[in-house]
Parts: sequence; C-alpha cells; structure tokens
Amino acid sequence: MGLIFVEASVENIQKQKEINMLVDSGASYSMVTKPIWKELELKPQREMEFILADGSRIKRNISECFLKLPFVQAEGHTPVILGEDGDDENLLGAVTLKIFGLILDPLSRVIKPMRAMLV
Repeated sequence: MGLIFVEASVENIQKQKEINMLVDSGASYSMVTKPIWKELELKPQREMEFILADGSRIKRNISECFLKLPFVQAEGHTPVILGEDGDDENLLGAVTLKIFGLILDPLSRVIKPMRAMLV
C-alpha cells in the first residue's frame, strides 16, 4: 500500500509550525512529536491510555491545537496526542479526518471529502 505523508500547519494561539504528517487512518487520534508540541507550548489537558498493535498499553497526554491541511482546504481545532521520546512521526489520525469531513481512499491513496450522512 505505501505510506502517505501530507503537509500541515499546527498552531497554538501565537505560534505556528509547518510539519509533515503520516496519514494513519488506523490511529484514533492525531499526534505531534515532542519537539513540535514543546515549541508550540501546547499544554496537556488530560491523559488517555492507548492500546498498541502488539497489544501493549501506553499512556499519553492529550491537548488541542488548530490544524490546517492546505492541500484539501481544511482547518479547525482537533485533539492531538502529545508525543513522547521515541514517538518519531507526526500522525494524522481518524478523529481529525472525521472532524474535517475527510476520508482516506486506500485504493487511490488520496484524502478526499467524505459523503456525510445527516441521520
């Protein structure tokens, strides 16, 4: 299938950073690496436990940021995992995709608008 990376802008109230994000529709939440969230001065709001693919469990802090995806003209507030040492990739997860009304087409490897149901 291959990996899909996208250009994004992550923002806090007064700071902004252009980053690459690995699209991971299997990940619930988006994640920013420790150097990025430290630079933007994002603050932990709560802690959550996550189950990894191997079945192990880890805890990570969650914050919120303003995220822009210029290639699809989408932007808005989204929860993000605050990555720790060893969390090496910025991830664009399913919750953010859904908030923005987007889906990943796994066949064409393209992010596109989803067909939303008003039910």
